[in-house]
Amino acid sequence: MAEVRERIERAAARAGRRAGEVTLIAVSKTFPAAVILEAYELGLRDFGENYIQEFERKAPEARALVGARFHFIGHLQSNKSRRAAELFDAIQTVDTAKLARRLGESPRPLEVMIEVKLSEEQAKSGAAPEALPELIEAIRQCPRLRLTGLMTMPPWSEDPEQSRPYFARLRELAARYALPGLSMGMSHDLEAAIEEGATHVRVGTALFGSRKP
Repeated sequence: MAEVRERIERAAARAGRRAGEVTLIAVSKTFPAAVILEAYELGLRDFGENYIQEFERKAPEARALVGARFHFIGHLQSNKSRRAAELFDAIQTVDTAKLARRLGESPRPLEVMIEVKLSEEQAKSGAAPEALPELIEAIRQCPRLRLTGLMTMPPWSEDPEQSRPYFARLRELAARYALPGLSMGMSHDLEAAIEEGATHVRVGTALFGSRKP
């Protein structure tokens, strides 16, 4: 964890930012609850999960951690929105007005981000940039939802500089709609993301090692 923190600090310094402006989300998918508990003891407080069913098994232990926050970062089907709203503190992958309305039916307040599809890859999810005005309005009509920003997943590349244009584009979109949060950057390209304005980086492998198949 210390190495990841140092990477964040160096990247923030290069961008003239404070490291404290960047939330480190530890991506704990495929790892057991024991790993979350161990990371919590080391000082981590924000955790990212991709699958509802997987986190349901971890929740009895994980949700008992005082001050821990859990972010859903996988593709969310609207028929699973109610359970997601019960389990998570933040949903980073809202991509349709229908999903926003379903999440808005939750009795508890919920932070949300809009996932934006900036890649041509078929496997990538997210709202098209031109759909943002309508989606932002739909979210803001839901009193229990608090829209905090945008999230994206660039195409995979071993070269982190290949991700930079996607991060810059997301920053431009967030500024256009006066949204402060930018969730972008993972283990291999977090530096480029922070230099382009990331407020949240989603890091798994650099913290926990290679995931179990």
